Amino acid sequence: MKFVAQRFLFLLLSVWAAITINFFLPRMMPGNPAEVMLARYQGKLNPQALHALALQFGISHQPLWVQYWSYLISLLHGNLGVSVSYYPTPVTTVIAQSLPWTLALAGTATVISVVAGTWLGVISAWHRGTIVDDILPIATTVSSAIPYFWMALLLLYLFGFLLGWFPLGHAYSTIMVPSWSAGFVGNLLAHAILPLSTILISSLGGWLMSMRNNMLHILDDDFMTFGEARGLSSRRLVYIYAARNAILPNLTGFSMALGFVVSGALLTEIVFSYPGLGYQLFTAVENEDYPLMQGLFLIIALAVLLANFITELIYARLDPRVREE
Repeated sequence: MKFVAQRFLFLLLSVWAAITINFFLPRMMPGNPAEVMLARYQGKLNPQALHALALQFGISHQPLWVQYWSYLISLLHGNLGVSVSYYPTPVTTVIAQSLPWTLALAGTATVISVVAGTWLGVISAWHRGTIVDDILPIATTVSSAIPYFWMALLLLYLFGFLLGWFPLGHAYSTIMVPSWSAGFVGNLLAHAILPLSTILISSLGGWLMSMRNNMLHILDDDFMTFGEARGLSSRRLVYIYAARNAILPNLTGFSMALGFVVSGALLTEIVFSYPGLGYQLFTAVENEDYPLMQGLFLIIALAVLLANFITELIYARLDPRVREE
């Protein structure tokens, strides 16, 4: 219980630090959202309208600590401001519309990558010294070394442009009306295959190599030799004894990876114009949309901190030595 209380206190301090940095960072940048709106309307806004926009975007001539306190109060009420890119849509609405796309794409790709990479790592380690162990690590290492955006462009050019098997971008065809019909769901899946494959191919090697290296250490332990001498089946030795002990670091990495899912595969979403959080972040930077950038950074930071907190609790549960230390 003491361990959980300490970790929770550290989580609260980290959240406060993330919120504070998120407040001061945009204010250190040149310009402000009101000036961006003024430039968009080519200076045709009168001073009263400009002042109203400044107040709406949380900018005023009050002392910084007063603005900081107002920012904290707004956060407690779930108010992240108004987006410049989608004015007058609130930032919370923009994030709420984009978050499901990122969770569906990056979340699904992460789960498949972890499961497939871990299983292939077990296979590679158990068949060490064979052609399977020679091919799998090399192939996945090469694929993981290719940058996300280059893999995305390559798949898009081959299977979207040359062969025409899959759409070139977006989450679904603009001529279709979103619904739960079989036609629309099929259209969604067709648009998701290439970006999902990009994330999967680029991240598979890391999980495979991690599990393989852990397995190789476990396979040399005395209890594995003892189990083999007792006549235990190969399947039981691999999955019940070796894999169960070697999977702990991958479980930790998986829980942390789920936190980064919220940030989305930024470059992949940009290449495929996929309407997730990564694409919205690119749009916000391009349009100098400080409120949207601020909201996205905060959501990403909170997701990563929460994932780290859950990871520490899981690790302490699985390995009591962590609690004792």
